[in-house]
Amino acid sequence: MLGKKLVTAQKRGETRALCLGLGMVACSMMMYFFIGITIVPFYTKSVWTTETVCKVLKASIKDKVLCPNSEGSEDEDIFPYPCLQVWVNLTASGQEVMLYQTEDTLERNPKCSYVPDKSENSKEVKARIETIASNFKKYRTFLCYYDPGGTQTNVILSRLYPPKGLLFAFLWPTLMFTGGCLIIVLVKISQYVSVLSAWQ
Repeated sequence: MLGKKLVTAQKRGETRALCLGLGMVACSMMMYFFIGITIVPFYTKSVWTTETVCKVLKASIKDKVLCPNSEGSEDEDIFPYPCLQVWVNLTASGQEVMLYQTEDTLERNPKCSYVPDKSENSKEVKARIETIASNFKKYRTFLCYYDPGGTQTNVILSRLYPPKGLLFAFLWPTLMFTGGCLIIVLVKISQYVSVLSAWQ
């Protein structure tokens, strides 16, 4: 009787462990799919792939503009803010080009180097932009990204999804997938050993 209870408990434990492993594999597949349709397209679409040194030539704050500067934008998404324009000397080509914070900044408003979040109030936005402008005037040389193919003549300060960020995004689903496969393999080995012991 005790042996039957132990076998039943072992089978239940193996079933739960097998379900856990299959669930981990399924979740990792869903995470791979989500990353593949969200992050990967932004990474592959970005043409600013080469890092170089930029030197600030001019950083000025223009009159207030509306954001975003795109077609089909809704009225509640439009808000005024001071327009910061930063012009840099691209070391790789010696050209004078405009600097943007990220790829998204250029799409939201190509007239300004920095686009604030609309949730911030006007005083915070003004203070932040003035701080950014003073930092550019203070630290005049820094690393930036440009398009080696020449389709984009401007540069960006940082990429939304750099290679390291993409690898980090794939790290967690890979660990989950590996752990799930390992659990499944261990359960199958345990079942094989049990059957072999019972046969002997």
